[in-house]
Amino acid sequence: MPMANLDAQGNSSNEPMIPLHVLDAPSQRFYIAAFYTVLTAWRLYDYYGLVSDQTDSLWLFMKWVAIDGVILYGLPGLKVPWLEWSASTMTILFLLHGLLNGILMFRIPIPLGTWFLALIKVVYYRETAVDERRVRPADILQNPSLILGKQIIHILPEGSAMLNPDQRPFCIGISKTSVELPIHINQTTPILIELLRIDLDSNTNEIITVTSKRIRKLKKEADREFSKYDITSPRVLKYAVKRTGLYRLQKVVDESKLEVQRRLSDTLVVQCPSASVKSVPQDKCRGELSDFYLQADATPPLKIKYSKTINRDDLGFTLLSVHPDNLIPPLTQQTTSGTLATLQDTDVSWARTRHIEVSINETLGISGGWQYSIDEIYDALGNAVNYSRPEENGQRGPARGSPLEQTFTVHERPKAALHGCDSQHPLKSAKGRSRRLPLRLTSTGNRVIANSHHTISYAFTSQDELRSSGEPTVSARTEVYTLQDSYNGPHIREPGLYTLKSISTGFCTGEVLEPSSCLLLNPPEPDLTVRAEYIPDKCAGNSIGLMVDLDLIGTPPFQVRYNIQRKGGRTSLKVEKVDRLRGQLELRPTEAGHYTYEFLDVSDSVYDRLSLKDKNLVLEQDVKPPPSAQFMDLRPKRMACIEEPLAFPVHFSGEAPWTLEYELVHGDTRQKQTIENVESERHTIYTGKLVDGGEYTLALISVTDKSGCKAVLEQEAIIEVRRQRPKASFGQIEGANKMQTLEGKKINLPVRLTGESPWTVHYRRREDSDSGPSVTTFKYANDVLELSTAGIYELVDVYDASCPGSVDELANSFQVLWIQRPSLRVAESGMMERVGSKAIRRDVCEGDEDAVGISLTGTPPYNIKYEQHWKPERGPASLSEKKITAGLSTASIRMETSQAGLYEYKFSELGDSLYDHDRRKFSPFIVQQRVDPRPSARFTDTGKTYSYCKDDEAGDEVIPIMLSGLPPFHLEIGIKHHGTAKPEIVNVPHIESNQYHFHIPHRVLALGIHAVTIRKIRDARGCQRKTEFDGPHVQVNVANIPAISPFEGKTDYCVGEFISYTLSGVPPFHVFYTFEGKDRKATASTTTFRRIAEKPGVFTITALSDRASTDICKARTEISKTIHPMPSIRISKGRTAEVDIHEGGEAEILFEFGGTPPFEFTYTRSTNAQKGRKPQVLETKNDVSHGYTKTVRASDEGTYEVVSIRDRYCAYSKQGAQGGKGGQKLLMST
Repeated sequence: MPMANLDAQGNSSNEPMIPLHVLDAPSQRFYIAAFYTVLTAWRLYDYYGLVSDQTDSLWLFMKWVAIDGVILYGLPGLKVPWLEWSASTMTILFLLHGLLNGILMFRIPIPLGTWFLALIKVVYYRETAVDERRVRPADILQNPSLILGKQIIHILPEGSAMLNPDQRPFCIGISKTSVELPIHINQTTPILIELLRIDLDSNTNEIITVTSKRIRKLKKEADREFSKYDITSPRVLKYAVKRTGLYRLQKVVDESKLEVQRRLSDTLVVQCPSASVKSVPQDKCRGELSDFYLQADATPPLKIKYSKTINRDDLGFTLLSVHPDNLIPPLTQQTTSGTLATLQDTDVSWARTRHIEVSINETLGISGGWQYSIDEIYDALGNAVNYSRPEENGQRGPARGSPLEQTFTVHERPKAALHGCDSQHPLKSAKGRSRRLPLRLTSTGNRVIANSHHTISYAFTSQDELRSSGEPTVSARTEVYTLQDSYNGPHIREPGLYTLKSISTGFCTGEVLEPSSCLLLNPPEPDLTVRAEYIPDKCAGNSIGLMVDLDLIGTPPFQVRYNIQRKGGRTSLKVEKVDRLRGQLELRPTEAGHYTYEFLDVSDSVYDRLSLKDKNLVLEQDVKPPPSAQFMDLRPKRMACIEEPLAFPVHFSGEAPWTLEYELVHGDTRQKQTIENVESERHTIYTGKLVDGGEYTLALISVTDKSGCKAVLEQEAIIEVRRQRPKASFGQIEGANKMQTLEGKKINLPVRLTGESPWTVHYRRREDSDSGPSVTTFKYANDVLELSTAGIYELVDVYDASCPGSVDELANSFQVLWIQRPSLRVAESGMMERVGSKAIRRDVCEGDEDAVGISLTGTPPYNIKYEQHWKPERGPASLSEKKITAGLSTASIRMETSQAGLYEYKFSELGDSLYDHDRRKFSPFIVQQRVDPRPSARFTDTGKTYSYCKDDEAGDEVIPIMLSGLPPFHLEIGIKHHGTAKPEIVNVPHIESNQYHFHIPHRVLALGIHAVTIRKIRDARGCQRKTEFDGPHVQVNVANIPAISPFEGKTDYCVGEFISYTLSGVPPFHVFYTFEGKDRKATASTTTFRRIAEKPGVFTITALSDRASTDICKARTEISKTIHPMPSIRISKGRTAEVDIHEGGEAEILFEFGGTPPFEFTYTRSTNAQKGRKPQVLETKNDVSHGYTKTVRASDEGTYEVVSIRDRYCAYSKQGAQGGKGGQKLLMST
């Protein structure tokens, strides 16, 4: 029995070298073709180099022969589908490539042009048929429909029967309750069939008899698949069975009561294979094994195909081959006899369905969703069930409750460690307060497992129970805590050592990383002790402050908060930061009075604001500070304008009144001054006007208070006095305070400034006397004043960044003037008339030259734009815009006269070298002129040829002419013969209408072609049109009568022959003839006229005309030719008929003829066609028939077909047609 198709596909010997799942077959063929294209390009490149450089031909030939050999003989090794050619094919290809290499590398010329022309002639050769269609002569000469049909006679062999000749596998399952066993019968009609069935479970035999009634029904169903005329083809009887077992064709009896020859062949019908998954829990941890089973019920050995998907990523399929131990089924040892059991040994238990479980153990190394799906299962016979497409094979999946998929959710394993705390870096907490255990959670996926509760266990050893080495004791208690999220660990309060033991999630246990231990300590509470000493005054001996020593206990750094209260004043809160356990605080008030210092609380890095009120840490002191004075303005330097005073406020401290000594220093000059009895704490010192520029120093020397205690002062104030006042003036442009510029253009007047930026300048326009000055700000000493109006501008005053200034009287004004804009006007003349805003110019004829002059003012060159409006007599108006450039003050505008109508020239834009056009400053100007149309004349039928015969002496020819314009007209007509150089001129005056019939004088015409042209026309306006060379024309042809005669004298022709005639006259010719009762017209460009006889009928020439005579002088004639159809013959109604006879019988062969009797025909008998062999002709016979049918009896086996036929007039040979020679000829009767 054959195995499943998948077995053949899985055979590694037939697989391509590059697996198809890596690169599919079409892509492999594409890359091979691309590589071959590159090699061909390289080959042609070598050929080009050989031609241009004259390199060694033999070396290149040997190189390419070697390359082609490697490529061609190496290609089958790749085993690419469709490219696995045989060795003989590869040898032929190698020889062809070698021939090509020899032609290219040794530069052997190839007549490609001749071959191409010959190919074109063979493929595209056409002739004109009698019905004026282009046909291929080969299609007419080689007409296979003339000889149709053949009869094949078979000598029937003895009948035979066989069960399941194709060795197909069969199975019965849930959705397939029965199968149809094919019984192949040939050349027999059985009336009795016996089948032997061996039960698979009990190994018992059973004979199943198929009655004649059932056989007739089965044969009737089998006959439906064949034509009713086909009674000899083998039939397949499909017998349905519903039980499993081994079936064998035991006996077949035909209608002659004889037993039909049987070929022994056993067919197994088993239970259809099925597969399912033995489900296990779906939640797994990363790194665990899948550990599940595939269950199969099938006939072993079997194959299971399942696919695997990880996180929706399809990883392909796996094919498992399952072969139970100690099982050797006869399927693997089948002999050519085709039997699977003998009469002595009917044990077929190996074909029973077995339940097999296959373990699938794979490491789940990736987190996420895993899915295993059963796709297909194959049993030992090749029966397959496709679960991915269960509609194939008509199968269903396994029963409900037996899943086809195993799904796993693979979870990451958690990891835990402590951060920021270990046994060497303890965690500190205030007594009675809790801290969170600083946990850091990760996982095997290097990130926190989201949406999952973590459970940790940790051991706690109190601080008193810790060993001297810091290790926990055995008595440490274990706590379990569930984390609601990954950021909040458990709260710990008791001091001691906390050690992580384990971590887990709802699905997986995890790993504890280092550091895993944390020591929690409760440091002592902070405390403060103060000691104070007075700070004495060196002048009077009074205390001016306290120096306080701070002694602290706790964990640095510390913050001490205390209050300072002056008697009669407000209380202020101060904070002192101390980084160590000892600190010093200096309390030195700046004002006299009684001060109380109260220390409120103390904080360290663990405890916050422990109150000190119970310790009553309060200090008191009476303070009398020494005298002092300082500037309230603490800027290091102040700027001042020259000749301006400055004020400096001073703040005093101590006991009033005060006496202040200060000095003002400038250069080598010192001015000392004293201020006495200053009662206020704030006093202002005035310097007076600083008349010299430069640097001044105001220094405080000393201050004396009420008690007479004098303090030396060292504070100074620097004054920088400007050396000059700021100034403003207009700069010059090209050496003058005056400029001309374009109207409306932005004006930048140069302004010169001295002083410090920025400057504020007031200016005004002299023409605007009623308005106040304008104000602007400048940033640069050489700046510009932006303006947009002409006039005289004056500077009024100026201020810089700090000081007022003055304006230079010699350069305080600047004049701005506009440059004149361009203008345009039309020059006056006698041909021009002004009407309002328009200038109307005299009418002109179409095509006459005319121009108008214009005058311009401004700055050349000038740019003029005007619109040309054209209104024709009929049709829509048009508008075009034109531009000209004038280099002088005058210009000429050419008037448009090429077409008739009313023209208006509107000058819409004007600009010069300085000004662009401004529609607000320019008024458009219009010039109008009418252009009268030129008259025209044309022949009513321009280009027409008027013909008549030379012998016709009737009246003159009349040619109609159409005229346009204003009558009366004057015409000049030329008549020129083709053989003369000078035409005859005919003048026709005073034509009063627009239509005229021109009569050609017969005296001016001669034999041949005449050209009649209209040379000139003039109308009543004086406008005229000359058309000497390209004017309208007609031709007059005077001709003789042409003639026609046949090439051959015969009147009878066969289809496929040529009918030829000789023509006399002037080509081209028009041949008039009738065929099939229809009048036809053909054109011949030479003196020979021929047509191929495509159809039978009567071909009659009725008339002929040539180029000179046309239809007026046609030659009337009647030359008839009869075209006879080709004879035809059909065997068996024109079809291929097969007749089966027994040895000694006879069959009739019917011949049917078409054509004209009598008929002579030749037929052959050849061997019947066999695959791989060419039929051989066994005998050839000739026969004659005087009627249209003939019957011949034959008893020999073979294929009978006609090779030639002839009737009274024509003959056709199939052998001649196949040999490339003409197969038709005319037979002349005697």
